[in-house]
Amino acid sequence: MHIVVCIKQVPDSAQIRVHPVTNTIMRQGVPTIINPYDLFALEAALELRDRFGGEITVLTMGPMSAEDSLRKALTFGANRAILLTDRRFAGSDTLATTYALAAAIRKIAHEYGPPDLIFTGKQTIDGDTAQVGPGIAKRLDVLQLTYVAKIRALDLIARTLEAERRAEGGVQVLLTKLPCLITMLEATNQIRRGCMADALRAARAPILKWSAQDAGVEDLSKCGLKGSPTVVKRVFAPSARAGKAALVEAPEQPAQALINAIFEHQPKLEAELAALVRE
Repeated sequence: MHIVVCIKQVPDSAQIRVHPVTNTIMRQGVPTIINPYDLFALEAALELRDRFGGEITVLTMGPMSAEDSLRKALTFGANRAILLTDRRFAGSDTLATTYALAAAIRKIAHEYGPPDLIFTGKQTIDGDTAQVGPGIAKRLDVLQLTYVAKIRALDLIARTLEAERRAEGGVQVLLTKLPCLITMLEATNQIRRGCMADALRAARAPILKWSAQDAGVEDLSKCGLKGSPTVVKRVFAPSARAGKAALVEAPEQPAQALINAIFEHQPKLEAELAALVRE
């Protein structure tokens, strides 16, 4: 059995900054961690490998610094790690990201055998779109189970998997054919600490680094900012026509001065309040 787990190195959510021009996340100088939801996906894959045997390939797309997250995944027990890194991937939205990751998974299938299962976390803490897992499944034309809470049974002979999926009305029990992609919910398993042997192996293991060409990406116009049609609008920005009430000096009674400024810009409001007082 071959399992591919897609993880992402994300900025520490407490220190995220957004570029004022491109509206993309600024990662320089911000501490990074493995996306917490992806850890539950990795643990689910490890539990299946412990029971049924096989290999786990961990894949991520990002800058060279993402190698740290891949080595962390190796300490948990993954067999190999692949870093998809290329300047032409910079600024990718979910559409461009799934295009590159799907190409890399096809290359993994060619090099190490077709994956029976592909795992991702339900979403990432920096994007919160929950689109990458389903997007990969669509591009690879495989079945998908989202928001999975538990894998109940796996039959490698019949090529079927039974899982519990959380839904608005409760829990769904679903049976699907392999291969399939699964997005795991948080707090669905207990993430292991890893053993000393895996930690030592992770420190020495080579991290495979693939460029767009290495991964077999055919159309570079679908990568990076060029392949990212997502538009971010600052919906919270005030309208240019909105009135403003500003105090240009510090009066002795600032509250009264503020009320006077409001009534100056909203004369109808003053008249309505005065009518209420008279009543």
